[in-house]
Amino acid sequence: MQLDLKTVEALAPDQASLGAAAKLTKRSNWPRLEAHEQLPLIWGECQGSGSNPYRVAFDTSDHGYKCTCPSRKFPCKHILALAWIGATAPDSFTRVDQTPDWVNDWLGRRRKPGQPPTQAPARAEGKSIDEASRPEEAPPVEDAAAAERREAAQRRRAEDTRSAVSAALDELDQWIADQLRLGLAGFVDASSERCRRIAARLVDLKATALAGRIDELPAKLMALRGEERPDAAIRELGKLVLLAKAWRAAPDDAELKRLVSASETRDQILANPDAVQVESDWEVLGEKIETRRDGLVSHATWLLDLKSTTPRFAVLLDFFPASAGRRSGAFAAGDRFRARLVFYPSRNPLRALVAERLGDVAPGAWPTFVPDAAGDPLAAYAAFQDGAPWLSDCPIILPAGAIALDEKDGAWWQAANDPHGIALPVAGSVHQTLLGIDLAATAALWNGARLELLASQSSIGRLDLS
Repeated sequence: MQLDLKTVEALAPDQASLGAAAKLTKRSNWPRLEAHEQLPLIWGECQGSGSNPYRVAFDTSDHGYKCTCPSRKFPCKHILALAWIGATAPDSFTRVDQTPDWVNDWLGRRRKPGQPPTQAPARAEGKSIDEASRPEEAPPVEDAAAAERREAAQRRRAEDTRSAVSAALDELDQWIADQLRLGLAGFVDASSERCRRIAARLVDLKATALAGRIDELPAKLMALRGEERPDAAIRELGKLVLLAKAWRAAPDDAELKRLVSASETRDQILANPDAVQVESDWEVLGEKIETRRDGLVSHATWLLDLKSTTPRFAVLLDFFPASAGRRSGAFAAGDRFRARLVFYPSRNPLRALVAERLGDVAPGAWPTFVPDAAGDPLAAYAAFQDGAPWLSDCPIILPAGAIALDEKDGAWWQAANDPHGIALPVAGSVHQTLLGIDLAATAALWNGARLELLASQSSIGRLDLS
């Protein structure tokens, strides 16, 4: 590698970027660091505030770079950190002879005949790699009395939050009773205004996560046919009632606090001894990206465990401001990799973090999972609801089947060779080329009323359906 800290310093747009990059040079921030054996390329995945790591690539010869983060500074702190590691700890990179597809895509777009090498900008005044490397001053030692006061203040804040959330759930109960008294038809028609008002009130009372869920209800109802909306509304209101009851019974439950008020940080999850850890081979089934009414984009990446005998899933959930524009995901549908995931503690562990990336996995077919004893493709959903009836989307693996249209052009998945003739409605539209194809297995999200297709194995190979 032809890198030194002077180059990193010259590339940095300002001192703040250098300081932020210095904090990212710890090896624990990088589940993946690789360098090409022949080409002047280094790349890696840097864990940010979300669950999906950012993909970062750097050309050590002409100092070209690529990062999937939404930063408006160029180069961003992730680029600088990657180059910094390359300059000071080149042994941190695993030497490989192939570049991943996302690096190839970047190289294909930037390399043109006759293109001059990228030059580092002229050094700006006020930037110093030495200053950025300087360890932060140790905080002053706190005396026992101050520590006691701080802990007492934390207890008071926790109690205030619990009281506020309890009041929020009381108002929610009253609001739901009002909607039922006024009639579901009127609620569906005026759901946008009514949900926005109660959501704002829940935010005031620190039930932030619950407010976001209610704020998204009108959009979910409008995505359904008119005749289906009252049933969907009563189901969701019922789930909210159950969630409120469960929180009152166990306000310190980690999963319930996460669903009602606020989630834990990445560091808290990684340090939690109760968090389930699974090291396995994973395939990216697909993505679910939604722009929420609060200005955030929800980016869910669904994974399938390729070594489990029964279907096991994980979801990497990330949130970022919609104003930041479309963010490139760390993974693409069909990607396979070996990694250690840490799951958020819950009754049905699904949400996870990538704690350590251990390399890529060759493509291939899905394993043959052990079927349910009763042959019921929705048995997993029933167990899912038994554990946490306030949740909706449950990932499932459907057996052999096909997709067809009804007389109203609604799409249905129908099981093959099933004496019961089970058929499940599919959310949204389906591409015409998928109709009638024999699907050996299909991964989907089932919410009790609609399937959201993720991917299928078929006679013509893997199909991306998300």
